[in-house]
Amino acid sequence: MNFDLTEEQELFRSSIERFAGDLDSPSRRAVRQAPGGYDKRRWAALAEMGSLALAVSEEQGGLGGKPIDLAVIGEALGRAIAPDPWLDNGVLPARLLAMAGADELLASVVAGETVVAAALAERQARYSVRPRQTKAKAKASGSGYLLNGEKTFVLGGGLADKLIVSADLDGATALFLVDRDAPGINRRDYRIVDGSVASELQLLDVTCPAESRLPLDAAALDAAVTEARLLAAAEMVGLAQRLFDDTLAYVKQREQFGVPIGTFQVIQHRMVDCYAKLEQARSTLLRAAMADPADGQAWRRTVLGAKAYIGEVADHIAREAVQLHGGMGVTEELSIGHALKRVMLLVSLFGSSDATLTEYAEAA
Repeated sequence: MNFDLTEEQELFRSSIERFAGDLDSPSRRAVRQAPGGYDKRRWAALAEMGSLALAVSEEQGGLGGKPIDLAVIGEALGRAIAPDPWLDNGVLPARLLAMAGADELLASVVAGETVVAAALAERQARYSVRPRQTKAKAKASGSGYLLNGEKTFVLGGGLADKLIVSADLDGATALFLVDRDAPGINRRDYRIVDGSVASELQLLDVTCPAESRLPLDAAALDAAVTEARLLAAAEMVGLAQRLFDDTLAYVKQREQFGVPIGTFQVIQHRMVDCYAKLEQARSTLLRAAMADPADGQAWRRTVLGAKAYIGEVADHIAREAVQLHGGMGVTEELSIGHALKRVMLLVSLFGSSDATLTEYAEAA
């Protein structure tokens, strides 16, 4: 099997590396301090590069990228420890809107003009995306729906112009497109571990017209979440590579007893172990990214296994990097700390390693 990137993939990766590679720790913090946790001008520039269009088919005005193409971008963003919510507010909403055939809004999202967030998580639901507490009820007049309930961990909720909200409708999963500031929505923004902003939503008799319901079911939602898991794994591979590279450079120059600590055999063994795990993680990612989504359950199983394994590897390398740097490894001044916190978030996104392995076993 040929694992070499195509010319187009190399160009995309190079473009993303140039876009995100100039951010140092102070610049990264500055981006996080913008209203909503991100600078929308930067979002427009990221969209202009085609990074969002790659998630949409050519028939719907996109570039028709495959999972491997998106994984290349995800890994490049991870290696740069980029603060861009490309997965949260870009690919995931775009995939849902594309499957729903909402082409007009999709064009605005792909162009970076409209930002959409997915409100899927609920308290006491662990990592399930099946709505339980949020209920949708058809209005007595038959002209729309009423939404009631709560959502938590809405990534990019403070940045979004519109929300895709999941709700239980007569025992089935339904998805609704609503304005962020629609009457009846109370929003509370808060910082999460990687410094970005998430939101909690309270929905009190939020009126949704009939056309706001997206023609998607639970299976479509599962497919979009599976792809999001794959791209989270890709970003973790990039983060792990950056952590390894920075740590390798550090142990070559940090001296103890008059010699670089990288000359100590125990340090060499730990670095070799990280290198081997990183190469295995990248191979696992490529296997999952090159699998055919049309295979359905088999593809989902492959992605579940990849995210679980890559999450464990990234977490291991991140903790090794912090230990070898010492106490300063968790400070805001070093990229190591930023990467560790992003890994912590991605490991648990749509399921921790343990929860994902349980799903993998059930799928197998």
